[in-house]
Amino acid sequence: MSVFGGIGFTAPWLLLALLALPILWLILRAVPPAPIRRRFPGVALLLGLADDESTTDRTPWWLLLLRMLAVAAIIVGLAGPVLNPQAETEQGSGPILMVLDGSWAGASGWDRQLAAVDAQLTRAGRAERTVGILTLTDPQVPTFQSADAWRSRLAGLSPAPWQPSPTEITRATEIIAELPAFDAMWFSDGLDYPGRDDLLAALQSKGAVEVHQSASNVIGIAPAVYQDGAIDLTLRRAIPGPEREAVVQAHGRDPAGNARVLATANASFEAGATEATTSLSLPAEMRARLTSFDIAGQRSAGARTLVDDGLRRREVALISGRGAQEGLQLLSPLHYIEQALAPNADLIDGTLTDVLPANPDVIVLADVATLSPAEAEPLQEWIDAGGMLIRFAGPRIAASDVSRIDEDPLMPVRLRAGGRSVGGAMSWGEPKALAPFRNGSPFFGLPVPDDVTVSAQVVAQPDPTLADRVIASLSDGTPLVTRKAVGQGQIVLFHVTATAEWSTLPLSGLFVQMMERLAVSSGASTPEADSLDGTSWTPLRVMDGFGTLSDAGNLPGVAGPELISAPAGPALPPGIYGSEDRRLARNVLTAETTLTPATWPSDVPLRGLALPPEQLLAGALLSLAILLLVADVLASLALSGLLLRRSTGTLALVLGLGLPQMGDAQETDPESFAIRSASEVTLAHVLTGNPDVDEVARAGLTGLSDTLYFRTTVEPALPTGVNLEQDELAFFPILYWPVTPEQPQPSTEAYGKLNDYLRSGGLILFDTRDADIASYGAASPNGRKLQELAAPLDIPPLEPLPGDHVLTRTFYLLQDYPGRYTSRDVWVEAAPPDAERIEGMPFRNLNDGVTPVVIGGNDWAAAWAVRRDGAPLLPIGRGYAGERQRELAYRFGVNLVMHVLTGNYKSDQVHVPALLDRLGQ
Repeated sequence: MSVFGGIGFTAPWLLLALLALPILWLILRAVPPAPIRRRFPGVALLLGLADDESTTDRTPWWLLLLRMLAVAAIIVGLAGPVLNPQAETEQGSGPILMVLDGSWAGASGWDRQLAAVDAQLTRAGRAERTVGILTLTDPQVPTFQSADAWRSRLAGLSPAPWQPSPTEITRATEIIAELPAFDAMWFSDGLDYPGRDDLLAALQSKGAVEVHQSASNVIGIAPAVYQDGAIDLTLRRAIPGPEREAVVQAHGRDPAGNARVLATANASFEAGATEATTSLSLPAEMRARLTSFDIAGQRSAGARTLVDDGLRRREVALISGRGAQEGLQLLSPLHYIEQALAPNADLIDGTLTDVLPANPDVIVLADVATLSPAEAEPLQEWIDAGGMLIRFAGPRIAASDVSRIDEDPLMPVRLRAGGRSVGGAMSWGEPKALAPFRNGSPFFGLPVPDDVTVSAQVVAQPDPTLADRVIASLSDGTPLVTRKAVGQGQIVLFHVTATAEWSTLPLSGLFVQMMERLAVSSGASTPEADSLDGTSWTPLRVMDGFGTLSDAGNLPGVAGPELISAPAGPALPPGIYGSEDRRLARNVLTAETTLTPATWPSDVPLRGLALPPEQLLAGALLSLAILLLVADVLASLALSGLLLRRSTGTLALVLGLGLPQMGDAQETDPESFAIRSASEVTLAHVLTGNPDVDEVARAGLTGLSDTLYFRTTVEPALPTGVNLEQDELAFFPILYWPVTPEQPQPSTEAYGKLNDYLRSGGLILFDTRDADIASYGAASPNGRKLQELAAPLDIPPLEPLPGDHVLTRTFYLLQDYPGRYTSRDVWVEAAPPDAERIEGMPFRNLNDGVTPVVIGGNDWAAAWAVRRDGAPLLPIGRGYAGERQRELAYRFGVNLVMHVLTGNYKSDQVHVPALLDRLGQ
């Protein structure tokens, strides 16, 4: 490309044709030679006559100038002018290697990064330089091809949910060492990682290197931690900057099983800080339904932390050494434990042999001294696998020989014979109070009431390991609660009874908090790698670089220690892993992860991703040339005197095409409006008050009407916009309702018309148009506005569009329902509970009516929208994949209209053979 005066030309040699303009000027100015004069006597009869019309012997200068401009516009247009041309790559014809970090840190700006790569490929294509692409999260030997070949493959590139590991950097360095000389462009995600400097040195040894990096700050969220009765969340950013607010959304399932945002919390980065914290206090029942915590507005795996078994409602089995006498429940060894745990845990009663097969999270033994081998052995295996055993002392344990000489495997410490009590052999002068809980204890931070005292207890034998096992003690240092780890589990002993016989602890609120910290909150922390030794974990759901969860497929299992300590990568993608009935979340960020910004040497050029968009001027210049030629024709007719007599019809036609068509305007007369709307099938859209949104909705329904006209027997009229306050809705089979946050709430009378419309068989397609930033629900302003708009409507229960719904086969067989976006969250009327698949039928016998509402956020009107010449109004996706997405959007629209017009006739038995043949069954 050659650049002249800030404008580039793809075929600059065509500009040489401008040199011929002076010659053309002379040719057009030239006149025929003067005629030879011959006398003819009859000419005398013509003397004195005057012509009604006269023709000049030379073309006027202004008309010549008009023709010159038209020819010049054609020449310049064919030369391929480009406004804002990008500077070409460095001189030379050698290959270019484009290096992409390809990690989760660049996922939020992935579209901008691909756009920058596409722009650089365009430059390389003009310079006829071959290009190779190397992704560091999955390094493969690059193939140097033409830039056009790589541009068609850009849509297949996606970020990985991990950063380049040292192993991958080493592999990439080895690949680079084997390649011939090249120039490199490094598209960085903005984070530093080990081995990056070595890789940069390897690239510089092959040629020039320039770095392209976004100025956006990378932000992520660490795993949730449950402590002190609240869920603590930590957000981190790479670059210290100004004060910034961030919103954390808690995603989960509502009681009906639908995915939604259950709670939100605000976190604030102080100026110059790289870390922000916030907390959420949620009831145990809601914690059990959490699936993840996400940073609003961030679309990356690092901005999502998954939730595993640590926050779910725990199952606790309660077993006592003696039962309560009838009518004396307050003396039951389990009474106070039940009262403490019942609000936040599921309690299981029964014998030890009965509850162990249920695999509870915690087992509580209240004054149970001796266990039979048939009970002790499976109990030990259960603790090794990660269970927690909580034991309470009592008269039985005090009188037994358990753990006296040798430490019992099911006791955390050895015990002295007898016990200690006020006035006994090992007496206290008065009951002892509790000492403050020390750091490292699970009870640390809990206030100790002054009225909690201990009058009797079993005493631990002094031991070198005793100090490490004490998690609560009395004011004189006597151990009150001890604990030891066994395999993946642990054993805890309260040296007092679970009743008020030996202490006032069970009567206090402190007892409730201590039991919740042990039995409910103990599973919230990530286990140590050593505690998972010997276990294997199977991936169940894994994340991609954008944070989207999908089925793990046939990915191999992972050893327990590696699940905790190994870096994420292709063999260990972030996600949910399972082992028997346990679930662990492997997240992108860990509690120890720090985000370090990438820094570059001064000799490496650093550029941003944003480039001024190139604008092709050829179309505009050629259009200008056509207009100038039309003006030349009109001017020539005017000079010849033929314009008014012979061009009146042509001029009227030209002016008629240029004037706006009044047929699109909506009649103000209700009778005319009713006649026009009822005479033919007419698609309608709700006027929102936003001119841009309403225009896209009109253009979208126009494109869908054209598709119906050409592909089906339905011949719709031009679509129309309806005012809910004024217009009658009964004439329209379907209403497309684009949701905007600022549109006004309809009046009570309008809601009455809408409910009548829904009950009489009409369908409303609600489109929040926000599937690119939020799933369906109240996670976005449009979603919250939809809830407000739909609240007064008589809408039946909804469910995600099932795969056997009639909408998937009314005209086309569909599995996806994309618009401008590709979310699968489309909601329709729920099927009746008794809908079952009949033998011989490929689909369930679903509700026989038409679903009154369809709700989604894929912005279908944008995908259907066409200009007046029939061309697509808005771009969708890239290349063939984008056109395929637009085609599927049209097919979904056709299915939707056919469903409204024909109902569920495709559920009839007569269609089964054809459907089975189409489905390949």
